[in-house]
Amino acid sequence: MSAPLLELRDLRVVLPTARGPAAALRGVSFTMARGEKLGLIGESGCGKSLSALAIMGLLPEGARIEGSIRLNGAELVGLADDAMARLRGDRVAMIFQEPMTALNPLHTVGAQVAEPLRLHRGLDRAAARAEALRLLDRVRLPDAARRLDAYPHQLSGGQRQRVMIAMALACGPDLLIADEPTTALDVTLQHEVLMLIDSLVRGSGMGLLLISHDLSVMARHVQRVMVMYGGTVVEAGPTAAVFEQRAHPYTRGLYAARPRLGATRGTLLPTIPGRVPELADFGEGCAFAPRCGSAIDDCRRAPPPAVDVGTGHAARCIRIEEARS
Repeated sequence: MSAPLLELRDLRVVLPTARGPAAALRGVSFTMARGEKLGLIGESGCGKSLSALAIMGLLPEGARIEGSIRLNGAELVGLADDAMARLRGDRVAMIFQEPMTALNPLHTVGAQVAEPLRLHRGLDRAAARAEALRLLDRVRLPDAARRLDAYPHQLSGGQRQRVMIAMALACGPDLLIADEPTTALDVTLQHEVLMLIDSLVRGSGMGLLLISHDLSVMARHVQRVMVMYGGTVVEAGPTAAVFEQRAHPYTRGLYAARPRLGATRGTLLPTIPGRVPELADFGEGCAFAPRCGSAIDDCRRAPPPAVDVGTGHAARCIRIEEARS
C-alpha cells in the first residue's frame, strides 16, 4: 500500500505573544490521500491558515513546531530551509487569500508565473515565458498574451487570482493548498474560480487542501471535511456525513448560522455565543467549552478524545448524545 500524500501527526505550533508563548495548533492530526479533495473549515483564529503555513514551512518568526508533517513519506518538520525551498512551489504550492498582497507589484505577471519554472524546472527565459503564457491561457485569463507584461495593479481581483492559480500550478505540484481563494471576489467570480480549481485538480490528480469559512463551498467542492476550533480538529469525516449528522456542538453552531435563501427579510441568523478566545486564554480542556451550552466540568479538565460516530467520521466531544438532545 502506497504512502499517503500528506500526513500530519500531533502537530503543535507555539507562537510568541505579548502575554508569552501560546499554543496555536494543539495536536492536529490527519491523513490525505493522493488525488483527494479535503476541506478545513472554522472561524477566523481557529488554526486553518496556520496549519497551511506549517505545511508550507512559512510559519511566523519565533514559532516553535513539534510533531510530524510528511509529504510523500518525507518528513518536513525540521527540514533545512534550502531543502524546503526546493519543495515549495514544486511539490507543494499554495493559493493565498489576497492576490494583491501575494503578488510582487514590481514584476510583471508573466515574469512571476515563469519564476518557479526557471527555479524548479531549469527553463530558460524564452521557454519559461512560453510556458507561462500556456498556463495563463489554461486558467482562462482573458487576452493572456497581452497581459503577460502587465503588472498586478493593472488587473482586476479575479484576474489576479487566476495569475496566482497559474503560479501555483506551474510545476504540477502533488499538493495544492487553497487558503480562502475567493474571499476578495464577488459571488459570480467566486463560483468561476472554484470551478476552475476543481477542473484543474481533477485533470491532474493532485491533492487539494481547501480552506474556507463557507459551508456551502465545502459541500460542493471537497470529499472530506475537517472542522477546526481552538487549534485542533474537532470533527472530521466524509462531507455529507459531517453536514448531515453534525456531531460536534461547534459544527452545529456553524451550520445553524449559515445564511439561507428564502428567509424573511430582517430575520436574524442564529449565532454562537461568545467569540474565539485569544491564544493565551485557551484552557486545558475542550477549547469550545466556554461557548458550549452542553459543557460540564469534565469538559474543562482535559482535551476530549475522538469519538467514532460513523464510518470514517469522528468528533472530539464527551457529550455528543446529550448535546444532540
